[in-house]
Amino acid sequence: MPFTDLPPDQLDALREQIPEPKGFDAFWDESLRLSREAGDEPRLTPVKDTLLSTVDVYDLRFSGWRGQPVAAWFILPSEADGPLPTVITYIGYSGGRGLPTDHLLYASAGYAHLVVDSRGQGHDTPDHDESDGPQWVHGFMTRGIHDPRDHYYRRLITDCVRAVDAARCLPHVDTDRIVVQGASQGGGLALAVAGLAGRDIAAALPDVPFLCHFRRGAETAAEGPYTELVDYLRHHTRDDPERAFETLGHFDGVHFARRALAPALFSVGLMDPVCPPSTVYAAYHAYAAAKAIKVWPFADHAGGRGATAPEHLRRLRELGLAPTAR
Repeated sequence: MPFTDLPPDQLDALREQIPEPKGFDAFWDESLRLSREAGDEPRLTPVKDTLLSTVDVYDLRFSGWRGQPVAAWFILPSEADGPLPTVITYIGYSGGRGLPTDHLLYASAGYAHLVVDSRGQGHDTPDHDESDGPQWVHGFMTRGIHDPRDHYYRRLITDCVRAVDAARCLPHVDTDRIVVQGASQGGGLALAVAGLAGRDIAAALPDVPFLCHFRRGAETAAEGPYTELVDYLRHHTRDDPERAFETLGHFDGVHFARRALAPALFSVGLMDPVCPPSTVYAAYHAYAAAKAIKVWPFADHAGGRGATAPEHLRRLRELGLAPTAR
């Protein structure tokens, strides 16, 4: 697979102005207000018989979109004492929170770790508000495509911000050291939270982020999920493509990046056919707070693979967000 869209020197110089939907801030203020007003206190239940001896696992249920319950794992180093820096992980496209054994890195490094299920994608959080409007069978990008108020990502992004609210209420969480993290869709969600949660988070780690510069993604991605949008517009030729992009603009990581206050470490694979590098760089260049990007020149959508975790841990140490040695 060759470089998918632009050579590295052009990516680094890329500064594209992407129009922002009118009323963007008001839209998200209302979305979060409606959900916070309907919310209940988060509930933690110990998970027994995990077969794990160095971490403690809790099933967490917190209030997301319009108060609807969202599932998560809350994983702590065994016998954790005192407030810990906390990592909140958002999941890639078509996945959910999975099993606790899928998520041992951060607790093993001494962090509290909250892993958020993705409504309608994971097994434990149904999406009760699927739009009655037109949608395409392949996935989630076109659910509610005719109106941002009905779109799937309004609900999922709200869940992810509410996960930060929930974390701030949990025992063992240092509320001054909350980090959001994810890859692909999870990276796009981390960017959204960085733009909406303000100073409630201390850092963001978006890896090969999806949900950035939707038009560019639709025009250049060789593999899904951006191709879902192409398929939809190809088969719904009577629909106005601009209406679809206007809706998706409410969920674009580029616009969230402009509002970010926490430092971020991005990553990008220069041979990524899923999230073309130019879409990642569009969000990176727009990011308003301190930032760095780890470039993997010959990587596909897997990015740095196993080398990503050490990059994260080193970056968090540099930012003063590492746990105190035990």
